[in-house]
Amino acid sequence: MSADATHQKRPTVAVLATGGTIAGDTADATQTASYKAGVFSVERLLSAIPALDGIAEIYAEQIASIDSKDLDDALWITLTHRVNTLLMQNNIDGLVIAHGTDTLEETAYWLHLTVASIKPVVLTAAMRPFTALSADGSLNLLNAVTLAAHPDAVARGVLVAFANRIHGARDITKISTYAVDAFASPESGILGWIQDGRVEFQRLVTRAHTMQSVFKINAIDTQYALPAVQIVVSHAGASRLVVDTLVNARICGIVVAGTGNGSVHVRLQQALADARARGVAVVRSSRVGSGHVMRNGAAPDDALGLVSAGTLNPYKARVLLILALTHGWGEPVMLQSLFDQY
Repeated sequence: MSADATHQKRPTVAVLATGGTIAGDTADATQTASYKAGVFSVERLLSAIPALDGIAEIYAEQIASIDSKDLDDALWITLTHRVNTLLMQNNIDGLVIAHGTDTLEETAYWLHLTVASIKPVVLTAAMRPFTALSADGSLNLLNAVTLAAHPDAVARGVLVAFANRIHGARDITKISTYAVDAFASPESGILGWIQDGRVEFQRLVTRAHTMQSVFKINAIDTQYALPAVQIVVSHAGASRLVVDTLVNARICGIVVAGTGNGSVHVRLQQALADARARGVAVVRSSRVGSGHVMRNGAAPDDALGLVSAGTLNPYKARVLLILALTHGWGEPVMLQSLFDQY
C-alpha cells in the first residue's frame, strides 16, 4: 500500500441537528413514552459515538431544538438554505440531519425536491430518547454518517438511515407509534441496508429529485409564508364543513385523504368541487397507507379539475402541492404532470 493510500483524507460530513427524540431526555431510563424532546446538543450526541472518528471529519451545527411535531414552514426553508449552502462547499462531502420521527418523512421529501446537489443528504432519528435504556439514536446516527460518507450514496436524492435500512425520501413512512423499527417503504421497498459499516444498495431511485427538480427555494426568505395547504379526511358520515371553512379562510390548496382508491364521500366531493370552482387546488390521495390512487379511478377528476396523488401519501402530496403553488403552478393539467413526475 502506498503512503498516499495510508494517509487518504477522510470525507467531511456536516451534521445538522433539529432536536427530536434522538436528543431527548427522560427522568426514568425505562420509560420511552414520557420524555422531553430536543434537550441535548448535537455535540453531546456526537460525543457518545467515538467510532465516528474512523469514518469522517465532522462539522456540527445546531439548527433547531424542537419536537418535530411542531415543525413549521420557516424551518423547512431554513434547512433548504443551509443544506444547499453547505453542499456548495468543496470541503463538505455529505450531510446528515438529526430529526424527530413524527414529521421526518415530510422533511425528507421537502429536501428531496429542494436540495440542489448530488452529494448525499441523509436524515436519521430515534424512537427512544438519548437517555433511555437501549436508546437507538446513536447507532442510527453512526449509520447515517457512514452512509453520507459513502460514494455509492451520491446522486440518489435524499435518504433516510434508520434501523439498519436505507429508505428513499419519497417512499418512507412511519408505521409504528412505539417500535424501534418504526419506518417502512411499503409500496416500493427499501433502497438498501447498512450494517457494521457496510453499505449496500439494492435498487435505484427513479422519480425526479434534487438536481433534476424544478423547485427552487433558495430565493425565498425564511419569514416567507408558503401557500396555505391543508389535509382533510374522507370517512363515513363526512360533511362539507371543514372544506367550506378552509375555503372561506382563503386556503390555496387541499389534499383529501380519501378512502380506498382515493374515493371521497359524496358530500365532501361536492364541497371539493365547489372549492375547485373558486380556484382552490385539490389533490386526491388515500388514507390507506400503501397503493396508488388512479386518476378518474374513484372520482370524476377531469370534470371536477381534481388531481391524483399517485403513490404519494397525503402528507407528501401536501409537500409537493405547496412547492407547486409556490411557483405559481396551480392548474390541474400542470399539477397532474408534476405529480406524475415527482
